[in-house]
Amino acid sequence: MNAAMLKEAMTPLERVVAAIRHQEPDRVPVYPLLNGCNRRLIHASYPDWSLKPEVAFEGYVRATEDFQLDVICTLIDLSVEAADFGQAILYPENEAAHPDYKIVNLDKLTYAGNLDNLKEVANNPNYTFVKGDICDEKLVNELFDKYDFTGVIHFAAESHVDNSITGPRPFINTNLLGTFNLLEAARIHWFDAPNTPKKGKENNRFHHISTDEVFGQLGKEGYFTETTPYAPSSPYSASKAGSDFLVRAYHHTFGLNTTTSNCSNNYGPKQHSEKLIPTIIRNCLNLSPIPIYGNGQNIRDWLYVTDHAKAIDLIYHNGTSGETYNVGGHNERTNIQITQTICQILDEMRPRQDGKKYAELITFVKDRAGHDLRYAIDPAKITQKLGYKPDETFDTGIIKTVKWYVDKA
Repeated sequence: MNAAMLKEAMTPLERVVAAIRHQEPDRVPVYPLLNGCNRRLIHASYPDWSLKPEVAFEGYVRATEDFQLDVICTLIDLSVEAADFGQAILYPENEAAHPDYKIVNLDKLTYAGNLDNLKEVANNPNYTFVKGDICDEKLVNELFDKYDFTGVIHFAAESHVDNSITGPRPFINTNLLGTFNLLEAARIHWFDAPNTPKKGKENNRFHHISTDEVFGQLGKEGYFTETTPYAPSSPYSASKAGSDFLVRAYHHTFGLNTTTSNCSNNYGPKQHSEKLIPTIIRNCLNLSPIPIYGNGQNIRDWLYVTDHAKAIDLIYHNGTSGETYNVGGHNERTNIQITQTICQILDEMRPRQDGKKYAELITFVKDRAGHDLRYAIDPAKITQKLGYKPDETFDTGIIKTVKWYVDKA
């Protein structure tokens, strides 16, 4: 195996070690973490170093101390997954965080936008908010010029399926044109020619966040994997499928360092009120009818928001370029099961004053057009390749979620 092939086969951590050993800090990838967690990991993995790991690592830090990573988090729907991810980067509760990263949050602030979701990071000197639209090509390029981004984490999407049925145009504009604008800006600013990155831009990464809905629907058995053929059923999922293909094309054609994640249904604190779980909780607290499509037997795989943020962080830093990763937690529930669970939690957490049960508010309504029967993710790849493991089960996450909305009410 020649030197180039050997280097390509090395993990990011191994490349850090190799760079330290050979005193080539300028060639170290930008994305490994520079913290106590990695220092111990290096020490444990390479106890036979000719240099003491602490001395070598400190030399590496000194050699790169002027470097600061800028990550552009592009958001249109400031929903819980986006907001919590920003907080996870800037306000860590563990050693796997990135306190030196600078975050630029580009958000259009549509009806779903809520800056209160990011108030914990609003005054952080490493956080910058820009109100704007990823469909604005001029603005996107101006931001790349100004901040010289070394990474893009692309959350931005119109994502409410019902809205894509009544008015699909914003979904096509944002999810397709907006994604194209970001990819094209990255290509222009990071490459001299196809597969020829500019000096110092070799390890810049573009992570694209997508959905399991691009795969269509499942029967009673089986799971979506990374090789499941795309079969989108709604204007929303079709627009996301198109954006996934654009990301894939920019990797294949231009050599853009991309990763993509397709996640199952998210839930948790701060989610916009139009989503299923917040709607159920809100209607219970208001003693309003709880609308359930069809017979309530549609099945979704549910993922707690901080578990999704954890997966994105892991893929962005350690994922293989050009690869996709399915993110799920094996938490399948029917819509009626979700509703009944929330009603039971509220019966104990905040009993109705009239002595009735919240489940009496359940009302079945006409099914949604093109309503897929079942989604379920097989997360084997991210689990085996990257060591991902969700912290929450649905039973633990839903209690935290309900409590947050009750306390907020």
